[in-house]
Amino acid sequence: MSFGDERGAVQNKIIQYCTDIGWEYLSPDEALIKRNGENNIILKEIFTDQLLKLNPKINYEHAEEIIRKLECIPANIEGNLTAWEYLKGLKQVFISDENREIDIKLLDTKNISNNTFHITDELKFVSGNNTNRYDIVFYINGFPVLMVETKAAHKIDGLIEALEQVKRYHRETPEALALLQLFSITHLIEFYYSATWNFSSKDLNRWKHKDRYDFENLIKTFFDRKNITKIITDYILFTKKDDRLNKVVLKPHQLRAVDKVIKRAKDKKKKRGLIWHTQGSGKTYTMITAAKLILENPQFENPTVIMLVDRNELEQQLFNNLSSVGIENLRVALSKKDLQKLLIDDYRGLIVSTIHKFHLMPADINKRKNIFVFIDEAHRTTEGDLGTYLMSALPNATIIGFTGTPRDKTKHGKGTFITFGKDDPPYGYLDKYSILESIEDGTTLKINYALAENSLLPDKETLEKEFLNLKEIEGVSDIETLNRALQKSATLRNFLKNKDRINKIAQYIAKHFKENVEPMGYKAFIVAVDREACAIYKEALDKYLPPEYSEVIISKSHNDPPELKKYHYTEEEEKLIRKKFKEEENPKILIVTEKLLTGFDAPILYAMYLDKPMRDHVLLQAIARVNRPYEDENGRKKPAGLIIDFVGILDNLEKALAFDSSDIEGVLTDLEVLKGYLKDLMEEGRIKYLSILKGKTEDKAVEEVLNHFKDEEKRHNFYQFYEELKSIYE
Repeated sequence: MSFGDERGAVQNKIIQYCTDIGWEYLSPDEALIKRNGENNIILKEIFTDQLLKLNPKINYEHAEEIIRKLECIPANIEGNLTAWEYLKGLKQVFISDENREIDIKLLDTKNISNNTFHITDELKFVSGNNTNRYDIVFYINGFPVLMVETKAAHKIDGLIEALEQVKRYHRETPEALALLQLFSITHLIEFYYSATWNFSSKDLNRWKHKDRYDFENLIKTFFDRKNITKIITDYILFTKKDDRLNKVVLKPHQLRAVDKVIKRAKDKKKKRGLIWHTQGSGKTYTMITAAKLILENPQFENPTVIMLVDRNELEQQLFNNLSSVGIENLRVALSKKDLQKLLIDDYRGLIVSTIHKFHLMPADINKRKNIFVFIDEAHRTTEGDLGTYLMSALPNATIIGFTGTPRDKTKHGKGTFITFGKDDPPYGYLDKYSILESIEDGTTLKINYALAENSLLPDKETLEKEFLNLKEIEGVSDIETLNRALQKSATLRNFLKNKDRINKIAQYIAKHFKENVEPMGYKAFIVAVDREACAIYKEALDKYLPPEYSEVIISKSHNDPPELKKYHYTEEEEKLIRKKFKEEENPKILIVTEKLLTGFDAPILYAMYLDKPMRDHVLLQAIARVNRPYEDENGRKKPAGLIIDFVGILDNLEKALAFDSSDIEGVLTDLEVLKGYLKDLMEEGRIKYLSILKGKTEDKAVEEVLNHFKDEEKRHNFYQFYEELKSIYE
């Protein structure tokens, strides 16, 4: 067996580890017999036996009917949804003796030992003129649920190659993939999983264990029979966007958080919790899944789940997400009166609303204990009396706050801890997914920054006096409060809006964008100090770039002058601009000051030209717009996000971000520091690795390298070194 051989070092190990934890191995020949031929993938005899065992009211003919239906489902994502609905227990069969339809159970999720778990390898599947061989396939009750594509550890691009093969399987033998719910790829060092019919690298999830490079533990924890059953039935989401069906499976940090939320919901003593999952890490899917599982669980006795957002425009966005994942009994409370009526009438199901609709809500409006409130952006939505009204109106509810930014060190941050974190001392988090952890996982990208030249920056004294030293914006969590403070900062604001200065910056941006952003196929934001400055920027930028390159997105006011009114778009017009920014060639640059700085997710966004003073939560949320992973159609990945600072706010991070240093570790990296580190790292690599080859002939050099990297720890160290070097260089 050669070093890193796929079958010997990877494939056989997976089979061995899985049989250790209760999976039964079937040889390719045994599996072929049970499949009844190479153009079938269900283990029919096992499937039928288990179906009859788990559903005493059905007979053999019913089982045959279900198999026929499964074999005839469309070989696409829509068919895959149908297959998942069978696994979830959402499909029925007609029982003539009872003259009614009954739910069909394919899996027993309560008693795992009632299921059968099989694993086979080298599974050959034929579809028309196409034949593919899957490395490993996993079955529960004879139903194929997951495939694994393995690559040798010594292949640097092994994972990329594995993902390309999985894509090819979907194209060439889609009938098999219509049933399979998950796929995994691995090269012995790390193990990734994703949902079938989703090939986006950003949705490729690295499975985690406390010992990251212990392959045995990675396999045994992921393929734990209870874990894999739960992932398939509870943690896969089918969503619709623009009438297109999409599919995702939750990432490890999302699985962990959902489990903790469900556990807290069952706790009769602890009624509060705070989930901090950094911006861009999929907080919405975590909330939706937790809500869905609470509503489905009979243990909660027909509960009410209330999901609160902080802005009206997010209500519809959240409603669309919720309705697309199949949640029924769903209502949007359109007014305070509407919300109050739903609570008085003891509505059961899911309510979407804003925190502001609890203003002046009567106390004890509903004292039921099985009410669960999820608050998005909890660091700002429960400020002042709003949180008091909510907790008074629903005195026995379990309330979970979700936030994309950490708890700050100010008085405001301590209030967040008191409201949500008192049941989870000492740090106040029910679950935490930090910025650094998110970057390490590839869930979000690192953000690099550079300061503009001194002549374009306001002087430090003015910035300190009129912004950084203002007590009223310490720990600021909403941009409205920030804007009110900036209105009073006359000297600073006038400097930032100076037309000559903006003209120079526009000239710089045009050059920088043409040289560093556009050639990579990415896009940019310009963040101006206020709405008037947005208009000035647009006028200046049009001198150096074609007008169609940029658009202004600002809020409207009836008293606006003509130079602002020309950017008064209807809701549909603005929606179209956002869509074109994400999907079409133009616009390439959006000029904003308030809108789109929270809640706008555009992975193609790479650069932010920051010309607005910001701090704390507002700053973290704004810069996070550029941290989304993105891969173009040629497989080129966005290496990082970029901030060019024309204010100088990032020159004083300690003051600009009033958080514990451990919570914001890795949030921003100075490009100048990065250049120096790259030089040092290359020198370290030269000494450490090139010395292995010193004085060796070509044949001896290859032999020496193979001998050196036989040691698992040395392989891991080199892999980390290579990834870090590659990341910094890009």
